[in-house]
Order: sequence, then C-alpha cells, then structure tokens
Amino acid sequence: MSHDTWLLVSAALSIVVLLMLVIRWRMHAFVALLLVSIVVGLITGMPLGDIVDTIQAGMGGTLGFVATVVGLGAMFGAMLEVSGGVDRLASTLMRTFGEGRAQWALSIAGFLIAIPVFLDVAFVILVPLIYALTRRTGKPLLFYGIPLVAGLGVTHGFIPPTPGPIAVADLLGANIGSVILFGAIAGIPAMIVAGPIFGSFISKRIQTGIPDYIELPAVRDDYADLPSFKMIFSILILPLVLILLNTASGMVLDEGNLVAQVLSFVGDPIVALLIATLLSFAALGTKRGLSRDDVMKVATKSLEPVGLIILVTGAGGAFKQTLIDSGVGDVMGDMMASSALPPLVLAFLIALGVRVIQGSLTVAMITAAGLMAPLVETMGLEGPILALMVIAIASGATALSHVNDSGFWLVSRYFGLTEAQTLKSWTVMETIIGIVGLLMCLLIAMFL
Repeated sequence: MSHDTWLLVSAALSIVVLLMLVIRWRMHAFVALLLVSIVVGLITGMPLGDIVDTIQAGMGGTLGFVATVVGLGAMFGAMLEVSGGVDRLASTLMRTFGEGRAQWALSIAGFLIAIPVFLDVAFVILVPLIYALTRRTGKPLLFYGIPLVAGLGVTHGFIPPTPGPIAVADLLGANIGSVILFGAIAGIPAMIVAGPIFGSFISKRIQTGIPDYIELPAVRDDYADLPSFKMIFSILILPLVLILLNTASGMVLDEGNLVAQVLSFVGDPIVALLIATLLSFAALGTKRGLSRDDVMKVATKSLEPVGLIILVTGAGGAFKQTLIDSGVGDVMGDMMASSALPPLVLAFLIALGVRVIQGSLTVAMITAAGLMAPLVETMGLEGPILALMVIAIASGATALSHVNDSGFWLVSRYFGLTEAQTLKSWTVMETIIGIVGLLMCLLIAMFL
C-alpha cells in the first residue's frame, strides 16, 4: 500500500472511529474528537510531540475567535430573553402581520430571535404563542408550528453568530459578513418554502392539537411593561449591520482609508457583538430596573450551556489541524479536487452524511469543515466561494434530521406528534431547508 493510499485509509478510519465513539459508545463529541485527532497522528506516523503541539495549535487557533463570539452572543441572547424582548418582538410582528398572515410573522420572528437566542430556548419561549393561535383559530398545530421552527432552523444553521456557521467560517477562513449575506439570501427562500408553504401543506395531513400533557404559562396579555420593539430590533440588528458594513467597505474603499479602518474595527464580529452586548446590559438591564449584580448573574448563567459547544468547536479545530499537519489533508485535497462533484455539492454531501449518522448539526458542520479545509488550500479557494461553502455545509448539516437529533424529540413532544408524524413533518421541513439552501448556493455561485 502506497503512503498516499494509507493516508486516505487513515482519514476514512478516523471518521469511522469518531462515529463509533459518539454513537455506539456514547462518548462526548469533545473527547471523541480529541481522541480521534491523536489516532490520526499516531497511525500516520507523526512524531508524538508534534501530535500534542498540533492539537494545541488547532484548539487555540479556533477558540481564540469562536469562544469569544459565542460567549458574547449567549450573553446578548440571555438579556433579550429575561427582559421580555423576545415577547415584544413576537407580539409586534403578530400584530403587524395580523392573524391571517400569522405564519409569516412566526417565520420572521423565529428567524430574528434565533440570531442571539439558542434554538431550543427560543422554541420553548414561543411555543405558548403557537398554542394560543391554535386555540383561537381552531387550525392544526403544525399550521403555525412548522413556520416557526423553519425560521428558527434556518438562522440556527445559516446566520452567524450562531455557533455552527461561526465555527465553520473560522475553520475555512470565510468572511463573516459574506456568510451573513449569503446565509440570508439562501436562507430566506428556504424558510418560505419549508415554513408557510410546507406548513400549510402538512397541516392538512397531520391535524394534531395541543398535547394534553403540556402545561405551559399562558401567553402574555399585557405588553406595556416590555421594552419597545424599536429598541429590541435596533440592538438585535446592530451587530449584523456593522459586520456587513465592514465587508462592504473592504470592497469599495482603499485599505488605508480612515473610514475603512474604523468600519473594519467596529465591524469585526467580536467588537460588533461586544457593542451590542454592552448596549443590552444597559438598555435591557440596568435601565429597566435590574441591578448590576442581576445583570452579572444573567450573563454568567448564560455561559453555562455554551461551554460544551465551545469545547466541541475547539476539538473540531484540533481534528482539522491534525488532518493537515499529518499530510492526510494534502492527499484528501488532491482527491477531492479531482472529483467530478463541484466543491459546494461535495461539502453538502459530507455534512449530510455526518448529520444522518450522528445527529448533531454543529458536530456535522465542524466535521465537514475539517474535511473540506484541505480542499480549500489545495484548490486555492478564497473570497466569496468560502462563504458559500459555509452555507452549503450548513444546508447538508440541516437536512434529514431524525431520531438521533435532539430537535426531533423537542418538536415531537411539544407538538404531540408520533415518531412517524415527526418524520413526515419536522424531518421533511429540515430537508427542504437543506435542499433549497444548496440550490441557492449553486445559483449564487453562477454569478460570482
């Protein structure tokens, strides 16, 4: 067996071992990724000292950016939640669109709220609104439920600063502003097709009501004490606008231009999110009666659920770096480059395969990015195509969610669906998002 062939076999074995550790032996993805990184280094003949250095470099290089952004995003989202900002955003959109267009309001609310608030949390917060609409109109639960989760699902996979796209953009070296722009261009059509359109279709075939075993707080009737919609929307959209202005200024202004330098600083994802987070501490915290200690407690508590996400992301960076430093990356990159499949389709299929086998969207995205990074270097890919690759990976990692995904069971429980009904509704919805997202990526690529 030639050396290059053995390197390819090593790559295949590493994926098999990773999936076995996560699925069969129920090992946490963070530990599994680190262990597989060591296995790759050993079987490819890396010096023992270099293996450790590579893992440290991969972890550090990834976490320096990702941990900061995800941590700030978690604090920002927590302030939006505890202040009632989520309620205000949803209620205002519902009143603006009216009951007749509630599906569209719910999709947009899900899309916006999932930017700083984790999908599971946003879903649980907004479910009472779905129940209230179902009671009031008599329509099936999925008529309103599917549009909501479609909006949440698109943002969760496509739009930074959610962990998946932030991590993949960092691993591939993609511009965050371009990822936001392409994520919105690809994600909004996916949300429309998978949300209001598919929701109307599937609700006629699966007509479930509110589950008897669910007891949730009633929907708020009095919104007078909540922060204003303009304030919430302004703070929510501010970091995205700053990041996009940074990207645009880099295209139209000279590098030494003072305006370009200022926009480059405030439009860096870390600075942009820091500004939004500080504003949320003041406008949604201390200005609304919370003490500084209360704000600190909210911010501290918000970091608890993101610790595991950050560690998994760092371990994914270690895995990627091990593939590159061991030489596996060069061989894989050459092999992928000679593939008849376009890089975007290849990225989609790799993410889809990992998603189907192990379930987690974030882990699927990080694993796919680690495998695609060598191709990026081999083919010399740069610029907007890297942002499109992030969205293609997100599309593959979104599709075909099934029983090994926590989102599957969350929707099944709160919507009172059987496993078969959840496959016909949630799984199909996620797959529509993935397919439409890929098609939009390919369409955008035609104009680059």
